[in-house]
Amino acid sequence: MNIANKLTILRMILVPFFIFFFITDMVEQPMGRYIALGIFIIASLTDFLDGYLARSRNMVTTFGKFMDPLADKLLVVSALVSLTFLGELSPWVVMIIIAREFIISGFRLVAASEGIVIAASWWGKIKTATQMFMIILLLFNIDNPTVNLIEVVLIWAAVILTIVSLVDYLVKNKHVLTFK
Repeated sequence: MNIANKLTILRMILVPFFIFFFITDMVEQPMGRYIALGIFIIASLTDFLDGYLARSRNMVTTFGKFMDPLADKLLVVSALVSLTFLGELSPWVVMIIIAREFIISGFRLVAASEGIVIAASWWGKIKTATQMFMIILLLFNIDNPTVNLIEVVLIWAAVILTIVSLVDYLVKNKHVLTFK
């Protein structure tokens, strides 16, 4: 197992720790929130680092093509659901993002059953980065009109990129859905 794949696994391992510190009362707030923020930032950085290492060192693997997007989904969806649970993010935003993730995951499963591996597209990568920046800013929980405006812009950008990346995947890979 190469270093890029180990970073992907590390990101998945960090998810329960993020949730624990963010939504439980076992660690006094706001300390728990700041620990969760640190975990989320570290996990987000592993996403960029594992992709860079895999491409620059020619370590792209089938495992990485499947597990890296899954690790991203686990991290982002856990944060979005937690933010919704705490009343800090509207459920409709989370529903759109999760629906897209289910559709793409199902699409990838169909492709895999035909021996086709669908790697992340640039739209998907931009969508993930935007979602991660949005989540980081929301986790900071800064009550300031300028920051609040930036949060709203990032939320809308994340929703729009979520939809655009979904359409991009479906259009580019529609051949996968041809039934025999």
